[in-house]
Amino acid sequence: MSRNLVVLTGAGISADSGVPTFRADDGLWLGHRIEDVATPEAFARNPTLVQDFYNQRRRQMADVHPNAAHRALAELASRWPGNFLLVTQNVDDLHDRAHAEIPPRDGFMLLHMHGELLRARCTATGRTVPWHDDLAPYHDSPFSSEGWLRPDIVWFGEIPMGLDRIHTALSQCDVFVSIGTSGTVFPAAGFVQQARLAGARTVEINLEPSQIASAFDETHYGPAAECVPQLVTRLKA
Repeated sequence: MSRNLVVLTGAGISADSGVPTFRADDGLWLGHRIEDVATPEAFARNPTLVQDFYNQRRRQMADVHPNAAHRALAELASRWPGNFLLVTQNVDDLHDRAHAEIPPRDGFMLLHMHGELLRARCTATGRTVPWHDDLAPYHDSPFSSEGWLRPDIVWFGEIPMGLDRIHTALSQCDVFVSIGTSGTVFPAAGFVQQARLAGARTVEINLEPSQIASAFDETHYGPAAECVPQLVTRLKA
């Protein structure tokens, strides 16, 4: 029986809730160049622009809600008999809200590898705090007089969170599922190969084949809100 499950989610799972995907075909993220809003250098150069960009994203969280895909994974976490690591590349809190509605069993862990929009981080100490309001360009940190608060987001050039925990889970997993990811951004794009080395069954759910679709044993294409509940039904069985 499959016991160790790792699920990776990307922008595609939240798109059905109305959350914009990370990057459009023109290479812009919500009208901005990545280099202007999603790098440490951008924050140092223009903290007003960067803070305002994430302030707008933070405000939008009140208008979006978990969809059927988020709730299906929460239902699976409430029943899965073994270890279940849910790794999300998304910075929204839709997985968190879904699991608050349907509490998971022991052995479940949710890991935001690219950070969380509703948290702020001290630039001096690295400590984080829940944050739902706007941040000023030079927002005083409660942790240090020498630091400011910035979004708790992993920007380009920074190391994703929880990689040791993720690699350990992948080396032991029986089933690996990738949902709504392009397969172009590393290290996440390499997770399926790590799972395959562990002998895991690998499954992709996406609107269309990703860049690494050939690495999966099983593929399903369509909206996450439709395909994920169907897969969860089979996994529970």
